[in-house]
Amino acid sequence: QVQLVESGGGLVQAGDSLRLSCTTSGGTGSTLVTSWFRQAPGKQREFVAGITRSGGTTLYGDSVKGRFTISRDNTKNTVYLQMTGLKPDDTAVYYCAARKITRTIVVSVVSGYDYWGQGTQVTVSS
Repeated sequence: QVQLVESGGGLVQAGDSLRLSCTTSGGTGSTLVTSWFRQAPGKQREFVAGITRSGGTTLYGDSVKGRFTISRDNTKNTVYLQMTGLKPDDTAVYYCAARKITRTIVVSVVSGYDYWGQGTQVTVSS
């Protein structure tokens, strides 16, 4: 069974930077299409960024373009989300999600993902 574990969340001030990590274990050991989503209180889960298995293609949500960068290190089975220029509106629980090995493109819908982490809280104060 594939497991995803997020880390790196915390409390920061507006304008600060933060890097989240998502480490994958279990399954066949193959890399998977992986994305970050976030969910603020009272709001729907929102696509943030996604990356293909090789890292050659990335996709970003409109609200984070130019501020967030997704990357991966397949030797460490880890996907990163570098967040810069953080705003109070970025406050949310950030979830890492992955698709089954047979699904090779990044999609921005929650239903397109088969595995989810438990989430890590990011709080941005003004």
